[in-house]
Formats: sequence, C-alpha cells, structure tokens
Amino acid sequence: MDINVRVLTKKDYSDLKKSMTEAYQGSGEIWTRENIVDLIDLFPDGQLCVEVDGRVVACALSIILNSKKSNIFESYYEIIDDGKFFKHDNEGDTLYGIEVFVHPEYRSLRLGRRLYDSRKELCEQMNLKSIVAGGRIPNYHNYSDEISPRVYIDRVKRKEIYDPTLTFQLSNDFHVKKILKHYLPEDKESMEFATLLEWNNIYYEPDVKSPSATKQAIRLGLVQWQMRLFKDIEEFYDQVEFFVDAVSDYGSDFVVFPEFFNTPLMRPYNEMPERMAMEKLAEHTKEIIQKIQQFAVSYNINIIAGSMPLVERNKLYNVSYLCHRNGQLDSFKKVHITPNEFKYYGMVGGNEVKVFDTDCGKVGLLICYDVEFPELGRILADQGMQILFVPFMTDTQNGYMRVRACAQARAIENECYVAIAGSVGNLPRVNNMDIQYSQSAVFTPSDFAFPNNAIKAEATPNTEMVLIADVDLYALRDLHEYGTVKILKDRRSDLYSVNLLK
Repeated sequence: MDINVRVLTKKDYSDLKKSMTEAYQGSGEIWTRENIVDLIDLFPDGQLCVEVDGRVVACALSIILNSKKSNIFESYYEIIDDGKFFKHDNEGDTLYGIEVFVHPEYRSLRLGRRLYDSRKELCEQMNLKSIVAGGRIPNYHNYSDEISPRVYIDRVKRKEIYDPTLTFQLSNDFHVKKILKHYLPEDKESMEFATLLEWNNIYYEPDVKSPSATKQAIRLGLVQWQMRLFKDIEEFYDQVEFFVDAVSDYGSDFVVFPEFFNTPLMRPYNEMPERMAMEKLAEHTKEIIQKIQQFAVSYNINIIAGSMPLVERNKLYNVSYLCHRNGQLDSFKKVHITPNEFKYYGMVGGNEVKVFDTDCGKVGLLICYDVEFPELGRILADQGMQILFVPFMTDTQNGYMRVRACAQARAIENECYVAIAGSVGNLPRVNNMDIQYSQSAVFTPSDFAFPNNAIKAEATPNTEMVLIADVDLYALRDLHEYGTVKILKDRRSDLYSVNLLK
C-alpha cells in the first residue's frame, strides 16, 4: 500500500467526488467542481488530500480568516459564504478548517490524523496563530433528553461518552472554545449544536511577517576561565576579548563568564583586610563593564559578564551583568549570600528577581549559591524564562556538585535550559580565592526531545576551555504543551504557590 499526503489538485476532483459520496452516504452536500477549483485558486496550500495507491480517499479543506475582521462564531454557511469563500484573507492569522472526510473503507488507517498533522505543519510554516473549526457532536441526539450540550461535552472530555467527532478532535490537541447553536441547521444528530474547536500554534510569532516560522536555535558559548594573575587591567581585558572573539567566531549568541572572574585584579590589595580589598576591586567594576559592553557591540554577541563586586550606598553586592549586543545593559544582584561572602566581605543580598528580554528570548540570571534555592528558578519560570545562566565559583568538588545537581533540577522542574560557567586553577597570592574547581555545562529538561541524560554539553573538568552548545527554544514549547509530563501545568496552585513579594 502506497500512502501519500499531498496538496489537492484540480485533476483530483473525479476521485474526490467518489470518496465524498461514499463518506457522506446521502447525509451531506457534495462539494462541486467549481467549489474545489475556487478553493485551490484562492489557497492552494490549504487544500490537502491523502492518496492511497494512486486514489484520493481523504481530504481536508481550509481557508484563512482574519480574526480581527471575521466573526469565527458564525454558522458554517456564513463562514464559507455559501461556497463563495469571500472571507478568505491571505493576510489573515487563523487557519479555518471547513472540511475533513475519509472514505469509509480507509478509516482504519487513521488518515484523518495524518491530515490534521499536515494542517498543523502548515499552520506553523505560515506562522498562523491557530487552527479553528466547527465540529459536529453526532452522538448528542442519544443524550439530548437527559443532558445539555455543555454537560455532554464535559463527559466526552472525561471519556465517559464516546463521540466519533469530538473524541477525535480532543485527541488531536484541540480544545472546545465555544458551543455553537444552529451551526448546521440540517444536522439532526447533533441537534443543530456544534463545538468551536481551536488548536493553538505555540510557535506563533505575532510580529514576524515571514510566511514561514523558523526554528529558534540559540548558540551558547561558556568560558571555563583559568584564574591567573595579570600585570595590569589591560592584560585582563586582552584575555576577556580573546574569549569573546573566539566564541563570536563560532556564531554564538551568548558568551558566559564565571562568578568573580575578575578577582585576579585583587592581587595589589592582598595586604588589606578582606572587605577593603573587595571594595578596591569594586572600584574597577564600572570601567570593566563599559569595556565589556564595547566588546558586546563590536563582536555582535550578548555577554554574561560573570559577576563582580559593586558598592552602592556603603553596601557591598555581588552583581552579574548582561551586556546586550545592541548596547543595552541589565544587571542582577546575587540574592543569597554564602556564609563566607558574609564572613569575609560583609556582602549583602539583592532584592529583585526578574527575567530579561533579549534578541534570543527571555533569560534569567542567578549567581552560584542562588541556584540552590528552587524558589528563584520557579519565579523566573513564571515570568517566561527560557534560558537560565548561572555564573559560579566553587573551590571544592563537593561545592561544585551542589551547584551542578541543583542546576540540573532547575532545568527539569522549570522546563528550561540552564548554563553554568565556572573558573579553574588557583590564585595563590589572592586571599580567599586560592583554588577553583569547575566543570561548566548546559543542562536540559528530561524528555524525548532532549539528551537521555538531560546534559546538552559539558566541559572537561578543571581545564581552561570554551564550551559551545546549541539549544532549541521551540523544543521547550513542545515540551510545555506535549511533554511526557507537564510540570509547570500540573502544579497544584490550589495547594501551594511561590510568590514574588515586594
């Protein structure tokens, strides 16, 4: 058996009419040759058929509506203008399904599902926001004396009642948007009721004018930074620029540096008390950020500038900076200060947790210890975060494993990517920065679209290197809607919640 899903042609009408006649068996009107020709002329890509052994045995017809100009709640004959299709709009945003039928001899082949899948692909390719269709409820006449259409639909959803049309639609990820009255006046089986069904295109980009949506593959570059002493700040800049240049040459969208990656510059202040030495380092932060902003623009890459100390109103913070390639600057103050950061430097935590909009989607920033607190990741996920960047610095392997394990958990529970970047080596002449342990990595959720071990890529432990990895933002949308488990959707918000309090 040779099965082929393809676009319908005008030459197919003879086969089409025979299959329609068998499918309707006198219960519906047959589309005329003029109807089919008009549809193909108006919207050729929207008229699909299934050919089995050279014979057209199934068909799906559709038009495009403008949801702002057309009333999708109208009756079937108003939508199709009694076969004139005046409401079709090539500039519209909604694919409206006006017909699906399968020859009864071929229904065991599940050809209807193939047609629905092809419609979904078309909707995604054309960057339309949804598929809408009116659906009969042909078994309702058996229950109409006992229950309302609404109760009937709810019971079909719960699989207490089987309806050949509605059950099929629900199994294909459509949801009931509204109950329509007098949709098909001659439909006695449905008692003239119908459901307005909708399938949402999770890839829809409202501001994209391209006729085809594109997969969103984002390239990340993680710098596993070797701690080394620099003779001056210019030598430090040379090392930063070297990595920015190298990562941008690979076409990366982001480059990520570790937490406190500028602490080699503390060497001249080693004889000072720890707090004073960190404050002296903080005096360089503004200049360093301005320089890195220049790199971001000139190398056309978004830079997560690790983290650096910052003094504001006599308070010492640990701050990460996001230098956008368009020149914009965002920052995040570490919320959870480690016992050592408080003990040696008297650092305090920030009070703001929010996502940042970039040209590559919504991203979040957490610094090292922050990722060990699941509430922060969940707050960011609720704000739409797709990638979480975690610059970190750990001195021992057990410290690193805490960061790593928690970062992996954040990726799974928040349906996002998590990129962690740390430093390696040692700084024997810088107090409290003596040794470093790191294995930078990119973690993913755990489902079929991702690696089996939920690790997209990882660096060689304790070696200076660059880790390049591609992540697909559309895979996250698929996971959120159709994943094996749906963690963000299945939360018991009636029982517990995480709120961001000001």
